[in-house]
Amino acid sequence: MKRSEADAILDRFAGKRVLVAGDLMVDEYIWGHVGRVSPEAPVLVVDAQKESFVPGGAANVANQLRALQATVVVAGVIGEDDAGARLRESLESLGIETDALIESHDRPTTRKTRVVAGAQQNAQQIVRVDRERRGPLPDAVAERLIADASRLLTDCDALLFSDYDKGVLGRATVRALVQAARSVGSVVVTANPKPPSARFYEDADVITLNKFEADQAAGTTRFEDGTEESFHAAGVRLRESLGVRNLLVTRSSDGLTVFRPDGFTDVPAHRVEVFDGTGAGDSTIAALTLGLAAGATLMEAVALGNAAGGAVVRKAGVAAASRDEIVTLFGP
Repeated sequence: MKRSEADAILDRFAGKRVLVAGDLMVDEYIWGHVGRVSPEAPVLVVDAQKESFVPGGAANVANQLRALQATVVVAGVIGEDDAGARLRESLESLGIETDALIESHDRPTTRKTRVVAGAQQNAQQIVRVDRERRGPLPDAVAERLIADASRLLTDCDALLFSDYDKGVLGRATVRALVQAARSVGSVVVTANPKPPSARFYEDADVITLNKFEADQAAGTTRFEDGTEESFHAAGVRLRESLGVRNLLVTRSSDGLTVFRPDGFTDVPAHRVEVFDGTGAGDSTIAALTLGLAAGATLMEAVALGNAAGGAVVRKAGVAAASRDEIVTLFGP
């Protein structure tokens, strides 16, 4: 795709309304320097210099969409705790609507705390601490989530499921929301699921998996370790078995492959210096979804998603790809 063509599609992103349903999280970072080994145990002591906080999980996808000028509303669950309050405040400060953000007294906000040591150019994550409660939502909370999100879908251009397998998006919830989107008639449906829930997304326009996740979903090793021929054959079968309209499998430095009802297409990765792969999948699904909502063809939307992923891996930590960073990858 030419730069002028990418520009024209990106122009149409502004004002597209996307509902992001899924697992909202808080990403916390403790930055510091390693000065010594602890006398208490053979572990490193990190002298903390600063702490930071960013929206994570489905909230990061919402941030990616907002950075591309979309109107965004989130549907998910947070706890009645400080982390949940901070997350709500952060989302609203970004201009993200929280009308379907539900507080639950028995489900704490998911928090992932990373301890990172070293100078920025060679910083290394030392440990990650996860605080979360997995498992299905209580029926009353799930029913409220479905009702609130379904009501909002009547005014949306796209529904994006950001599923980290934490239990917010159970099968019944996903099927109800897909049906609600289809009843509107013009809502694009995309998903970025984990393998255990990949089969919930039948009839989605596009779902994305990395090659490791694709192997888990298919019960094979052909995506990660097979030949090109076996990779393509496995992708064709997986798309059919999942019942999705299109399947996108990301392949790290080898780019990605799109499996369609009429065949498949390999798309090479952009040749960029990779600093940090965190959030690349979120950037890809966000730009792809907006492309489809803006009337791009499937392959045009995939090209934009591929460029967004390429742009964000050049940054440290969880970051969003901007319009200018995306369009630059399409040449002068």
